[in-house]
Amino acid sequence: MIQGIIGRKIGMTQLFRENGEAVTITAIEAGPCFVTQIKNKDKDGYNATQQGFGEAKRLNEPQKGHLRGIGNLRYLHEFRTEDVNSIKRGGGVDISFLKSGDLVNVSGISKGRGFAGVVKRHHFAGGPKTHGQTDRHRAPGSIGATTFPGRVLKGMRMAGHMGNRKVTVRNLEVIRSEPSNNLLLVRGAVPGAKKGLLIIEKAKG
Repeated sequence: MIQGIIGRKIGMTQLFRENGEAVTITAIEAGPCFVTQIKNKDKDGYNATQQGFGEAKRLNEPQKGHLRGIGNLRYLHEFRTEDVNSIKRGGGVDISFLKSGDLVNVSGISKGRGFAGVVKRHHFAGGPKTHGQTDRHRAPGSIGATTFPGRVLKGMRMAGHMGNRKVTVRNLEVIRSEPSNNLLLVRGAVPGAKKGLLIIEKAKG
């Protein structure tokens, strides 16, 4: 059974539970997706299904051949699946495998923040704001040792490109699942901006 789907972030809002509790939620357009390829353990070494989502304006010839008979799909993503015998190429995938109360892992590309300093990027405290140090408030401070090892170690937290990378938020609660409307409401925030592509997988365990 397929335990994942491709979606798109709609935005955030809130709703009230039956007991009056206000819950912050993210609305996701999950699907419709279509199975574009099936991989099995005998041929490929593992069981998986490839899904397609969204409409592409144009495809090149290899893409047209890969998607022949299914449609012009823009995004493709592979999901590991234990059993692929009951799955057929071209079949539709929706969020009927998710119910209210289930936990999901949501992956997306975080918002890009450009070139950021250490205070914003790594939450450094900055330098002292007294004793004449007027230009050290947001400086990183010392980055190396003395004669040994005599170099800057790899992985040193410094200023640099922030955001615009894959982020996964785990164990988000499903508040509501509406397969007929391809609408999934999860509690909390998910990575990325509005209309950003998301990968939703049912949490294991």
